[in-house]
Amino acid sequence: MRAVVFDGTLHLDANRPAPTPPASEALVQVQMAGICNTDIEITRGYKGFNGILGHEFVGTVVACADAQWLGKRVVGEINAACRVCPTCLMGDAPHCPNRTTLGIFNRPGAMADLVSIPIDCLHHVPDDVSDRQAVFTEPLAAALEIIQQTHLRPTDRVAIVGDGKLGLLIAQVLRLPGCDVTVVGRHPERWELLHRQKITTVASTAARGWYDVVVDVTGNPDGLKTARSLIRPRGRLVMKSTVAAETQLDLTMLVVDEIQLIGSRCGPFAAALRLLQRGLIDTETLIHATYALDDAMPAFAASHKALKVLLQM
Repeated sequence: MRAVVFDGTLHLDANRPAPTPPASEALVQVQMAGICNTDIEITRGYKGFNGILGHEFVGTVVACADAQWLGKRVVGEINAACRVCPTCLMGDAPHCPNRTTLGIFNRPGAMADLVSIPIDCLHHVPDDVSDRQAVFTEPLAAALEIIQQTHLRPTDRVAIVGDGKLGLLIAQVLRLPGCDVTVVGRHPERWELLHRQKITTVASTAARGWYDVVVDVTGNPDGLKTARSLIRPRGRLVMKSTVAAETQLDLTMLVVDEIQLIGSRCGPFAAALRLLQRGLIDTETLIHATYALDDAMPAFAASHKALKVLLQM
């Protein structure tokens, strides 16, 4: 099969062995996959991953020991837990210490013709959610995780630092409770979507004021410093960036100002699919271009400076 592989260099392997899933997993024929910032960071050394990239996908189950999944259009959660350790038995499978992570850690990803996914990670895609919407399920779930982790009041002032694809999804999600949401960014050409939804925008160089909740989704080490400058004492600072670099933060002032520092990553897929089905999130505006899998290298090149780039299998 064809697959996008990183093994020190990024390339398309047209003769990659197809996966042979164990009884607990399903074989999925991938229809569409998305390129995200984590994929790009892996090519810069993040997590030391080598293998098939990709964790945002939609596809059809073509082989599965559980026959009810055959022929179903699905998306898949990216963390494959062991289901038997104390963490899993407490119901916290996403933090299983033995987990593998699709296209990120010890598990081949979904930028390929075929991918093997644990059956208990599958989610059926409703018929009225298109492939172009469904491929956003994983990042949209990650945006929803912020609401899972910290209660947002309608009176909260929220700043999102970073106007990339995930930042624009997070802004749409965090507006839903009625919060006053501001996006701090460097790309005004991307702000029309936000303005249509009555979300305030401000350039990074002009960002001022104190916010109750600040989310760093810049994807670079300097973003956290900007986010920290905007948080009020006793506010909440949510970290969404995954980068292949270290950052410096004044921990003393976090203590003095009693800031809650919240790491945030994966979230609820079923809820994300409901938002897509109800038309509450605009994903189409975020799509910069769609490339054939055979053109994966130009697609990656384009994704460095664009919003969402998709691979069509």
